[in-house]
This record gives sequence, structure tokens and C-alpha cells, in this order.
Amino acid sequence: MSGENDPVERQEPRSLPPVGILLVDAHNRVGEFRGEWCGLWSLRPVTGGIEWTVAPEDVRPASPEQRMRAETRRANARSRGECL
Repeated sequence: MSGENDPVERQEPRSLPPVGILLVDAHNRVGEFRGEWCGLWSLRPVTGGIEWTVAPEDVRPASPEQRMRAETRRANARSRGECL
């Protein structure tokens, strides 16, 4: 039975992160995870705006420094009365 013992490189599917967690894409853009559609993940800028999609393998969790900067941008946008 050929194929039974062939080494096959299989990756476990990445589980979805919780909605709202901050992720960084391959272009160093920080975005809030909004959901999954057709195998792509949707991220949204922390200050509001248009969502963009990324491949799950092209994102990583935001570092503590990146999270702090994003939260500061969000707080500043709210203080200016910008729509989030």
C-alpha cells in the first residue's frame, strides 16, 4: 500500500484568535482581529476604518510595545471625538 508511510508535511490548522486581539501583519500594520472568511483573517485598524485581509501565516501577535502604542492611538482618537 503505497503512500501509507510516505512522510507528508502537514501543518495543523491555526486556531482562530479571539475577536479583538491585536495582531501585526507582514507590513507591520497593527490591527484588531475581526474574523475569518474563506481562509483569510480580517483585521481592522484600532482607530477605526476599513478592514483588510491577511493570510493567517502572515500575522503574529502584537508585542507589548505595539499593543501599548495601539491603545494610545485608540484613546487619542476617542478624545478627539473620532468615530471608531
